[in-house]
Amino acid sequence: MNKTVVTHFILVAFADLNTFQNLLFFAFLLTYAICIIGNTFIMLLVRTDLSLSSPMYFFISIFSALEIMFASVTVPKLLSNLVAGNNVITFSGCFIQMYIFNSLGVTECYLLAVMVFDRHLAINNPLRYMSIMTHKCCVSLALFPWLVGFGFVLVPAIITAQLEFCGPNIIDHFFCDLGPLQKLSCSDPFVSRLSTSVAAVFDVVLPFLIIMGLYIHIITTITKIKTDEGKRKAFSTCTSHLIVASLFYGTAIIVYVNPGGTNHDKYLAFMYTAFTPMINPFIYTFRNQDVKKAFRRLLNQFVTKSCTASQ
Repeated sequence: MNKTVVTHFILVAFADLNTFQNLLFFAFLLTYAICIIGNTFIMLLVRTDLSLSSPMYFFISIFSALEIMFASVTVPKLLSNLVAGNNVITFSGCFIQMYIFNSLGVTECYLLAVMVFDRHLAINNPLRYMSIMTHKCCVSLALFPWLVGFGFVLVPAIITAQLEFCGPNIIDHFFCDLGPLQKLSCSDPFVSRLSTSVAAVFDVVLPFLIIMGLYIHIITTITKIKTDEGKRKAFSTCTSHLIVASLFYGTAIIVYVNPGGTNHDKYLAFMYTAFTPMINPFIYTFRNQDVKKAFRRLLNQFVTKSCTASQ
């Protein structure tokens, strides 16, 4: 019989930095606003500019939509906590947030793997690339990470939800996650932690190894290109993705492979829940000539229309 009596949880968030609550609110609000605006801009640019109609930019637009959703699962609640002290979340709301957040996180892991697979195919099979990456194939590859993400997380989420919560309900984090919830359980969380670690291998480590394997093969292929211009062009299509993947995996692996957690997990979590989604549009924009050209065309069109309307 389940002895759970807890009806809600209290999210501590960054209460240890109490004197900086207002500063943190404006910093996190700015981060979230830039994330939403930047990723929305990338989506609109890819959708409206014909020069960005290749599979690579299709996946980037999907990735931008995912980043908005990923940040929106946790940051609005954090902002509410900081500005209004609204640090209470219901028992069911906590587990729903945990499931959606982790599902989107796994989706991002596999979408990053799909994106590097696309670059691998373009560099190693350039002549067959467009015949293989049809619209149907792109849609299937884009759908695959979502199915994996929302499927793989079910097992550790259900096992954790079956734990007993009979007293402590203060979560030392700014959102509900597997590790902090396991710490509050009155029953033995061994099976839950084991399932989390096993799931992390398939959810985080496996796509990371796939990405590394594909990049090793890509680099090997690029080194065989004879011209410096050819090498530069090939590398330029991969560097942005490599930076984004490194930032995301660098913190996610630390947090989830060791579900017991540390006191610094919530600071690491903010890196991949809000900061990385915020800077991703700038990485893709500033390091990508096609995106910069498309942006200039869009800006010129806007200026031209504005001047015409004012006359």
